[in-house]
Amino acid sequence: MSAASDVRDANPKIKGVETTKKPNWRRILGGALAVAGVALAAFLLHRIFREYSWQEFQSALASAPKMRLAAAFGFAAASYLCLTLFDWMATRYAGFPMPWRRAAHASFTALSLGHNIGFAALSSGAVRYRFYTRWGMSREGVAKVILFCGATVALGLLTLIGFTFLVRAADAATITGLSEGAAMACGATALALCAAWLLCAAFIRRPLHIRRWSFTFPPLRLALGQIVVGSVNFAFVAACLHQAIRAFAEVSYPSVATAYVLANGASLVSHVPGGLGIIESVIVYLVPGASLIAALIVFRATYFFIPFVFGLFTVAITELFWRTRRAKT
Repeated sequence: MSAASDVRDANPKIKGVETTKKPNWRRILGGALAVAGVALAAFLLHRIFREYSWQEFQSALASAPKMRLAAAFGFAAASYLCLTLFDWMATRYAGFPMPWRRAAHASFTALSLGHNIGFAALSSGAVRYRFYTRWGMSREGVAKVILFCGATVALGLLTLIGFTFLVRAADAATITGLSEGAAMACGATALALCAAWLLCAAFIRRPLHIRRWSFTFPPLRLALGQIVVGSVNFAFVAACLHQAIRAFAEVSYPSVATAYVLANGASLVSHVPGGLGIIESVIVYLVPGASLIAALIVFRATYFFIPFVFGLFTVAITELFWRTRRAKT
């Protein structure tokens, strides 16, 4: 064997020598995830337009008074703004504080998709994981963010349920089938649970251990923020629905808020994507005998469909940015 062949054998990168390249599994997996994401988006769009045709969307939005439509969009935007504060506070609870713009980016993308997919803790949690780990957060930190945001949703809902059951006990009793006394007792219990959360946040600083799991209550200021921001978020969503209904029928905001809060509780328990069937039951209760498909479409368009489209666009731009950045390094 010649000296030249020895050199080629020792250095397979020399031209003329065939080498076997190992597959780049990260790129393959990234491509598979991208295809899966496009397929999921197509499925979700199909599910949305299976319920309502494109012509119905256009007709409903065109027939709604412009002021009501603008107000519905405004309250929907205010709700998503509140939701960004969920993540902003959550990153502080996780010990990895981030600027609001980053938290808002992750929050809007995760929730605009999660609201439509269903099982929000898993679907939006997966999107949050992809964002936050890229920014350097540990898996444990992401889990804390998801847990904190879920607790904020529950606390906001409990707070509004407590107040609506106490202030509008008659409506709550009619919707739930309970007596007014039982409805008021449920409202008091809901508010007591929120108060207990605040007391634990104020006085329990050591982690609680349950088998392999450990849990630490947030500082009192974050716990207060959870209740305030969580409640305001649901109030804005109810206001969005109220404006959608008011575009076609006369109904008061307190009535809509009461019915929506209770229906939303059922939606969270059932993990129904976009609250399908839940919002319909609210409208049937509020305006019995009326066909308000247009109001349903206006609400779904402003709070679910349009944010979903923007969320898909945000995901596409973000993925393109990260793939380009990785290719340059």
